[in-house]
Amino acid sequence: MIMDTVGELLRHWRHRRGISQLDLAIAADVSARHVSLVETGKSNPSADMVLRLAEQLNVPLRDRNRLLLAAGFAPRYAERPLDHTALAAAHDAVRRVLRAHEPFPALVFDRRWNIVMTNRAVDPFLARVAPELLRPPVNLLRLGLDPRGFAGMVVNLADVRAVFRARVTRQLAAAPDPVLTALYEELLAPGPEPDGGAGRLAGPDVVIPMVLRVDDRELRLFSTITTFGTPMDITLDEVAIESYYPADAESAAYFTRP
Repeated sequence: MIMDTVGELLRHWRHRRGISQLDLAIAADVSARHVSLVETGKSNPSADMVLRLAEQLNVPLRDRNRLLLAAGFAPRYAERPLDHTALAAAHDAVRRVLRAHEPFPALVFDRRWNIVMTNRAVDPFLARVAPELLRPPVNLLRLGLDPRGFAGMVVNLADVRAVFRARVTRQLAAAPDPVLTALYEELLAPGPEPDGGAGRLAGPDVVIPMVLRVDDRELRLFSTITTFGTPMDITLDEVAIESYYPADAESAAYFTRP
């Protein structure tokens, strides 16, 4: 169904988030009647009201622009490459984070898991994958699950696939994206696992490491995700830094060796 009005779009996001008109009204400090009037098209919200409701619904910046356009206002959020001069400070901050994490690997990827930046510790791993997987845009999901990529090195591939599947499922639940949906269906859709086993998901107090076999040794790595807290640009809203850490002394020694 095509949704054209700001009211229809807001109702869509409210239903997606699973909250009532009353809960949204209380969170946005407006009356439930006003929310109802906006959703039914009987009241035309101001741009500030659109953004206030979108903030409480945790609508991504890309979709906040769509809400503003539907309400008859100009978009508020620009979308520029990370290396754009207007994002120089953010680009420099990301570069510093990547460098500070060396000698351990770290990379930056966008909402569709295309790799935007890496640090030098990633280079030796990229050198082991098929050249065709490194043609831009280099996709982390494809790289991680293709036998010609990292999948050929991953010992516990079923576990890694299960983690990827859970992360992308949460991402699509938060904000639909046709390209990411296609990637999910191609690489992660439920079905018989090509490598056997359904894979494990970590519990709240457990980290399941990624185990790589490199040069006749096993490297055990876990990762953390860093995002911008209050971005005002669509690119910054959608990029994430994934930093990998050794899970044991032997793995740490591999990266810190002279």
